[in-house]
Amino acid sequence: MKKLYISLLLSAFISLFALGWLIDTFSQSSSNSEDDFSWQKAMMKGFTAQIAHIEEKDRVDKSTQLGIHFNQDLTYRKNIELALPPSLLSKLYLPGGLVLEDDLGFYLLKSSPEFIDAHLELRLTKQVTVSKKLDLLLTLSFYVGVCLLMWVWLSPLTKRLSILNDASQKFASGNLSARIKISKFTYIYDVEAAFNRMAAQIQKLIEENKLLASSMSHDIRTPVACLRFGLDAALDTQDNAKKDRYLERMETDLDQMECMLNSYLEFATLEKNSYQISVTPVDLKPYLNNLIQQIKPKLDNKGLIAYVECDAIELNADLHWLARAIINLLSNACDFAQSKIQINATTDITRLILSIEDDGPGIAPENWQSVFTPFFKEQTHRDRSNKSYGLGLAITAKVADWHFGTIKVDQSPNLLGARFTIKIPLKPSISVNNFK
Repeated sequence: MKKLYISLLLSAFISLFALGWLIDTFSQSSSNSEDDFSWQKAMMKGFTAQIAHIEEKDRVDKSTQLGIHFNQDLTYRKNIELALPPSLLSKLYLPGGLVLEDDLGFYLLKSSPEFIDAHLELRLTKQVTVSKKLDLLLTLSFYVGVCLLMWVWLSPLTKRLSILNDASQKFASGNLSARIKISKFTYIYDVEAAFNRMAAQIQKLIEENKLLASSMSHDIRTPVACLRFGLDAALDTQDNAKKDRYLERMETDLDQMECMLNSYLEFATLEKNSYQISVTPVDLKPYLNNLIQQIKPKLDNKGLIAYVECDAIELNADLHWLARAIINLLSNACDFAQSKIQINATTDITRLILSIEDDGPGIAPENWQSVFTPFFKEQTHRDRSNKSYGLGLAITAKVADWHFGTIKVDQSPNLLGARFTIKIPLKPSISVNNFK
């Protein structure tokens, strides 16, 4: 918006000062052309030459005669009648004389070396007034010029606003892919960029909600069917032992449904947490060791060994959500590792590079991008338990995104299983506006 304000002020100043200067220059040239009194000065030069050759005592009468003859108000006067400084008196001897103005209008004074402290005064009948039509024309020219310059400034702005309006209309009508092609010369770059980020975020949320609804409707069918089967069987049997077993299975199905619903609801409300990121500094090595201790029962249960290689790194991050992301990756590695899990933490000056790899079967390359999609479950050799709903890696990807970082998966060069790599800034600039 700063660019918009600056351009508006510059346009206003340029239009006012430039047009004012042009109109003032034109007005002065018009006034000069009207104020030069060239023919009166030429006439005055002739009067002065004639009167200069007659005697002093006859000059008053001669000037009167010349005035009557040429229908001019011509008078021969003494210089003592003039209250002029010496600098102006000297101009009486210039070829064009001296033009002055009083209450009656303009008059021309001229003298000659033959005059003895005297001069001729010619009252100028031509009144120097700027034409009213010219005044009106100049005023209209000024306002029209200001309007034209403002139009030149507003034209690209209104064009960009029209593009923004069209994109908004398309987006509102259901075209979620509608975006604005941002020009580097636009006045409203921030507004257009914010619209694109907002549209992308809304599109992402809508797609996730659709995916959530379809996944839930699909995944809930199995426990509901089992629950109905168990209920029918329990109602039909007279054997109390069988009835108890059916009820236990029904309770298990209900627990599974509750777990599923909690997971889905947690993911559905996950996005609002991006506005509550709280950055705290932490020494990374003890932080990682503490997280490994949290999953140690799972490591011990599967007989796995976790190795940690971590440089001395001070990280600024939301420790709660970062822990959630790392534990998701560690738990994922525990599910598929055969014997080892390797955690490496290094930096590249400005970013933390954290990798977690295992010696399990790995992930098929064609699924490296899809694995971070909500509800994605690889149906090949990395088969998950029934309690997993494909949300752990999606949550981890969101946490990395909240920290202005990235996450990717590839094959571990050492352990040959899956390797997940998170890269986040050591000092992320977390903003309340998470439309990145």
